[in-house]
Amino acid sequence: MVSEANASEENSFEDTAFEDRATGAADAADVVDGAASGDANSSAKSQQEQESADSASAVSAGEPKPANEFEVLLITGMSGAGRSHAADCVEDMGWYVVDNMPPKLLVPLVDMMTASASKVHKLAAVIDVRSRSYFDDLSVVLGHLDDLGVKTRILFLDASDEVLIKRYESVRRPHPLQHGNRLIDGIHEERELLSNLKERADTVIDTSSLSIHQLSTKLYEALLGSGASTVSVHIFSFGFKYGIPLDADFVADVRFLPNPYWVPSLRELTGQDRPVSDYVLSSDGAGEFLDAYEKAVMTAIEGYAKEDKHYVTIAVGCTGGQHRSVAMSAALAQRLRAHGLSVTVSARELHRRQRKLGEA
Repeated sequence: MVSEANASEENSFEDTAFEDRATGAADAADVVDGAASGDANSSAKSQQEQESADSASAVSAGEPKPANEFEVLLITGMSGAGRSHAADCVEDMGWYVVDNMPPKLLVPLVDMMTASASKVHKLAAVIDVRSRSYFDDLSVVLGHLDDLGVKTRILFLDASDEVLIKRYESVRRPHPLQHGNRLIDGIHEERELLSNLKERADTVIDTSSLSIHQLSTKLYEALLGSGASTVSVHIFSFGFKYGIPLDADFVADVRFLPNPYWVPSLRELTGQDRPVSDYVLSSDGAGEFLDAYEKAVMTAIEGYAKEDKHYVTIAVGCTGGQHRSVAMSAALAQRLRAHGLSVTVSARELHRRQRKLGEA
């Protein structure tokens, strides 16, 4: 085991945090679990394999990638310990998540994704006791992935028996291994089944005393590193004349700056061109505005991270969205990246200029 994150915080994990992400996935796994019992079940298994193949095809675009650039994360652990929330978190981090997938289907899926033109390079598979008859395949599967050069990690979510009992009782649902017996019997059986997998895990997180937000923070630290920011920022420029964006967390109005449109040599350029950028950023008030806005945004981002908000959208507007807003968006992005944030930038209105030039 490489690392273990133990819960020391107060606040209990929210009761609904461990509910299954998709009941349909459970049904599919039950079908695959008994695939060897007859032709009908074998047919169902083939259908699930086809669905897994379809899932891989659905994300294809771009150029094929070497297998050593591909990552696989196995999310497993005790039922009720937070696997579903963990899957949601890693999906927010950009992983392609497959729920309750038999391990033996991992290698074909990875082969398909690496051989195709898929843009996906990070696959997270949720594995639980409903796929128990396939646990024996896991060692072989991990060996195959290692031979392919695929980086593979195992994330194990755990919690104490007392906490798991409380969580199940709060939602009045049976344990998947309870089978009409006592709840504690199902928990003990699952713990025994998963003991070897827990020993092989790269990261174990005990969620017994964690809140949803605390678990999210631990997941981001475990997968991205403790020094990495948990908040991603998207900045886009826009023109007020075309409407204020509805999906922005911040809207900055930079129409107080001199407009390059009225400078003949700059009119046909955009804020992406150096002469326009220099003109805008050297204007009176531009530096002071960026200083103040950078400070305000960073203060908000620190609060967002604590509240489990991991995406921030900033809209920067000028009159037409061609000059001032474009230049200021790029400058703000550069400042935020210096804080270690992941920042993307786009320009909502530049296509209007391209269309106009094409018609001219």
